[in-house]
Amino acid sequence: MAKQLNKVDVVTVGVGWTGGIIAAELTKAGYNVVGLERGEDRSTRDFQMIHDEYRYDIRYGLMQDTSKETISFRNNLNESALPMRQLGSFLPGSGVGGAGVHWNGQTWRFLPYDLEIKSMTDKKYGPDKLKGDYTYQDWGISYKELEPYFYKFEQTAGISGEDNPKGAPRSNDYPTPPMKSTPILDLFKNASKNLGYHPIQMPSANLSEQFKNPDGETINQCQYCGFCERFGCEYGAKSSPNVTVIPTAKKTGKFELRTQANVVEIISEGGKATGVRYVDVVSGEEFIQPADVVVLTSYVLNNTRLLLQSNIGRPYNPETGQGVIGKNYCYQILPAAVGFFEEKKFNTFMGAGSLGATIDDFNGDNFDHSDLDFIHGGSISITQTGRRPIASNATPSGTPEWGKEFKQKSIHYFNRSLSIVSQGASIPHRQNYMDLDPTYKDFYGNPLLRLTYDFTDQDRKLHKHITKVCGEIMSEMGADTVEEAEISEHYSIVPYQTTHNTGGVIMGADPETSAVNNYLQMWDSESLFVVGASAFAHNGGYNPTGTVGALAYRSAEGIKKYLEQGGGQLVQSKTKSNLA
Repeated sequence: MAKQLNKVDVVTVGVGWTGGIIAAELTKAGYNVVGLERGEDRSTRDFQMIHDEYRYDIRYGLMQDTSKETISFRNNLNESALPMRQLGSFLPGSGVGGAGVHWNGQTWRFLPYDLEIKSMTDKKYGPDKLKGDYTYQDWGISYKELEPYFYKFEQTAGISGEDNPKGAPRSNDYPTPPMKSTPILDLFKNASKNLGYHPIQMPSANLSEQFKNPDGETINQCQYCGFCERFGCEYGAKSSPNVTVIPTAKKTGKFELRTQANVVEIISEGGKATGVRYVDVVSGEEFIQPADVVVLTSYVLNNTRLLLQSNIGRPYNPETGQGVIGKNYCYQILPAAVGFFEEKKFNTFMGAGSLGATIDDFNGDNFDHSDLDFIHGGSISITQTGRRPIASNATPSGTPEWGKEFKQKSIHYFNRSLSIVSQGASIPHRQNYMDLDPTYKDFYGNPLLRLTYDFTDQDRKLHKHITKVCGEIMSEMGADTVEEAEISEHYSIVPYQTTHNTGGVIMGADPETSAVNNYLQMWDSESLFVVGASAFAHNGGYNPTGTVGALAYRSAEGIKKYLEQGGGQLVQSKTKSNLA
């Protein structure tokens, strides 16, 4: 029988960026917060001298254990889903800090177009621009409303960057200057300029200089060691929850962090969330943690799954289009081009997670779609993240995948090949969604989350258009051979592509078509807030973390209002549309 614990003001399920932000803001306001994290505790000292590519890059040392908890996957409703036995297409993290430990650090603001995508598309191109069962919709908030929260997150993380003429408008400069440029980035920038585009240095959470944030936490200067993605930073120079918001919460004396605590159920009474039930993964003991407010701050897929297995909200039905929990799952499209150089050599082994250059000329609605049969686009970037020897084997098409020739060309092109990659937007489709698997269960006896997803005509058309641009820039850079990426006939759960999953608990202004309001408070359970990229009504042309951070700060503000007023559904601020 589960042991009942003393009630607290707020409990968070997960302690990464979102859980850390909620904890820091609520404890600073005087509230008691318990953070439940199913993984182990981690800090900068745990990452000293761990440049172990095999352990972290190949064997996923910081990621979720699929032998205990995974997802099942299928392309469409007519297939039987099968469990993902090894991590592939995306890499859910585990442990304190979550994905904020092993991320690369690219920190973008979604565009004003993203937040009002349906209204703006309909106004400019008509309501029939995108034909078919696409379910894109406005987010219930404008960029003008969300902009102060973007800046709040950038201040907390000390983001290094520069003005972007094609990006979201800014009222303030970045907290720190952009990172260093390099010959590789300069080659991309010059080629882009020659073609009439507008390159900028990528906004980065690998800081260009030491920075003390408004909460008094110090983030160190990046050392360009090249071990960012899938690694924790041994220098404390990659902004993460572990060096920013979590220490801030702990200093208040009102935050209790409990690790190895796997939440398996949200407890409800009278239509309100009253706490959670969790399992101590070491001892096997069960506990119930009561709270005035429950905040889901886990990974996208887990937020959706917990609501479904706790019977909270209306599950989405793709056949009727009714319901909201599990709706609008989106991934990301990756148009790209690889260039092979015979004479030029580059120091590709050096770098940092967000050391890169980007153009946004083909992102959002920055280019005219009148004669195109798709919407949106994507950022186009070159990055110098630091190639590591085991997983970096770029070779021209036709090269064997093993053997003598493979080894020779792997060595030859290790520092003679470059890649330009776009993060293409993903527009939701009626048939792409999440629900509970009727067959497979996890280690604790709960149903796995089932993902039903495949590429759409919109995806293919966007991919083709943006890939061509990537190839043109690479040719302008002087590559001897340029190979453009192709999108596969069907999405596959392997190999790794991007961890940028979104949707499932989407935000909006209408309870009939969204699960949470623009404070991320559930329409169907006023004391329950669901924070993260699960709130995205579609996936944009950027990494999601900057927008996740902004929404988390807005949600923290909403939770404070909820507690101050003693409950009740929060009144959303009136969205002043850019169309007015």
